[in-house]
Amino acid sequence: MYRVCFVCTGNICRSPMAESVFRAHVADAGLDALVEVDSAGTGGWHEGDGADPRAVSVLEAAGYEQDHRARRFRSSWFERLDLVIALDSGHLRDLRALAPTPQDAAKVRLLRSYDPSATAAEADVPDPYYGSLEGFEECLELVEAASPGLLRSVREAVKESTT
Repeated sequence: MYRVCFVCTGNICRSPMAESVFRAHVADAGLDALVEVDSAGTGGWHEGDGADPRAVSVLEAAGYEQDHRARRFRSSWFERLDLVIALDSGHLRDLRALAPTPQDAAKVRLLRSYDPSATAAEADVPDPYYGSLEGFEECLELVEAASPGLLRSVREAVKESTT
């Protein structure tokens, strides 16, 4: 099983949205028996909470399913994860610092690095939490734009691990 974990700050907005979208891409590609997708936050403020209602609304309107409970990312998880996807550069820095080994730190990547149209100045998925519904819609657009590239990368990694 290839394991991917999306990480944002509180695990109620960006990372659960990315988890839902990418899980749908994995299922559509017929890889759901080979790829496990989940999410977490760098902080534990919302542990046990569901996704932000605005995130749920935007996901459901776009046809994505979600059943989410927030949790905090733990350093010990690196051992079982193949890829850790940070939603912004602050998460990237925090996760790499949390990694117990250089090999674990190398598992951390920015989501938008998989979007060929994103520039270095556009590397982050902005946090929609303190804004309007439009911020959640933008978040969904950015996640959807990066998902095909991420899926190609994961598909290649799964192919390599099964041959």
